[in-house]
Amino acid sequence: MTTTAARAPQQDRSRATRARLLEAAITCLAELGWTASTVAVVAERAGVSRGAVQHHFPTRESLFTAALEHVSQVRANEMKRELAELPRGASPDTAAVVTLVMSLFTGPLFRAALALWVAAAAEPQLREQMIPLEARVGREIHRVVVELLGVDEREPGVRETVQATLDLARGLGLANLLTDDGPRRARITDQWARILDQALR
Repeated sequence: MTTTAARAPQQDRSRATRARLLEAAITCLAELGWTASTVAVVAERAGVSRGAVQHHFPTRESLFTAALEHVSQVRANEMKRELAELPRGASPDTAAVVTLVMSLFTGPLFRAALALWVAAAAEPQLREQMIPLEARVGREIHRVVVELLGVDEREPGVRETVQATLDLARGLGLANLLTDDGPRRARITDQWARILDQALR
């Protein structure tokens, strides 16, 4: 067996361990918040040693920011797959796109991100990593929504309208944290989809 062939299973195990750590970090943040989500807690949730965590992520901050970026990308890809499975007409289904965007800001990923945002406001080391991360994630989610809506950002007002959709979804997500705001959110989603159709089509 060559050295390269022998190394492949080890690399696969390393990637699998990293993926488990990223998923466990998001789950811990969403369920426990920043303070209780220690490296030891994440390691236990992922079923690995604390040393394995530090091998992949030298600091607690690097673990959680990497987890947020990873899961955000996964969710963006899921949004595209979900929309691709819907029946297609002459143009994208605006209501379906808006519903997908709203769902992005009501699940565990949003709760985990919110825990990091709040912690970053008080911890300079975490804030230094969160600011560029938030910019990257924000650009990617914005790009995906533009693609899903099938609109051209070069048209006046389109970029601002898409951003308003994301800001609205974030606000509704905050309203949903303490109580189930589903019925009101559904009504607002329907109305906003109609507004988007008038503004963008």
